[in-house]
Amino acid sequence: MNPLLTYRHLDTEDDIASAYAVMYELRPHLPSPAAFAAQVVRQQEHGYRLLAACADGVVIALAGYRTTENLLYGSFIYVDDLVVTEAHRCASVGSALLDAVREIAVELGCAHFVLDTGLHMPLAQRFYFRQGLLARGMHFVQPLGDSAVTKRSA
Repeated sequence: MNPLLTYRHLDTEDDIASAYAVMYELRPHLPSPAAFAAQVVRQQEHGYRLLAACADGVVIALAGYRTTENLLYGSFIYVDDLVVTEAHRCASVGSALLDAVREIAVELGCAHFVLDTGLHMPLAQRFYFRQGLLARGMHFVQPLGDSAVTKRSA
């Protein structure tokens, strides 16, 4: 792990909102720090955690993950979000942050470590292969329209 980095979970709305600019690099559809914080708080009700990697006290990378269980993997950590600020890419920050989440998975006794990445993201795919993650399937999605989003945010 990178010794210059410190890690902390962002649990309060203020802490979460302060990391908006970092998450925006991965999720530019998020309209504002307040909307981002509200979404994370809703997801926290379902076990989502947001781990920040900090350099000199400044958030430079985020990993959003959750512990879950299913019939395919048993108990596992699923990484929903992984982003490193553009200025800190190629500095092993992403690797170190993934290692930190992997350590959490091991401490929790998880059987697997799982994440998805888009088919349109070959650089991310190469990064994940280098991290020891293997492609095991395809992820299928069907948008259900604006009404599904509206109901969830109400």
